[in-house]
Amino acid sequence: MKSHHYQTNLEWTGNQGSGTSHYKDYKRNYKIVAPHKTETILASSDSSFLGDKTRYNPEELLISSIASCHMLWYLHLCATHKIIVAKYSDQAEGIMEENKDGSGQFKSVTINPKVTVKDQNMLEKANQLHQTANKMCFIARSCNFPIYHNAFAEIEPS
Repeated sequence: MKSHHYQTNLEWTGNQGSGTSHYKDYKRNYKIVAPHKTETILASSDSSFLGDKTRYNPEELLISSIASCHMLWYLHLCATHKIIVAKYSDQAEGIMEENKDGSGQFKSVTINPKVTVKDQNMLEKANQLHQTANKMCFIARSCNFPIYHNAFAEIEPS
């Protein structure tokens, strides 16, 4: 079996001078950097947990990881099946339940891929490949909650 190793560097940037002296005395801001990447991801906790709503939160990053992994597998499968995809977009959504003790977990994620293909004859196969992409997606296979799909494919207008 082949192994792949990944690394990210996370740095908390929310110390306002007194560290974590009190729950409301620090910001939840942080940055994520990875080797060989030119961009930094600015993140925070969800605004419900005193985070900065203008930054990505871990929950959004998880949902976008699921959606983007699915997309990348789907595009690969389309290419190997000679389906020409002209456009792909997704508005993924997730539901997280918070427990009384403050912990929580995702209940589900739904991805909503909208795909535009070039050939009418490939429309049915284009829709079917979403199931295969879900089975192949590294991120989806690692989740312990259901991931639903509302895929929609259409023909590119001439």
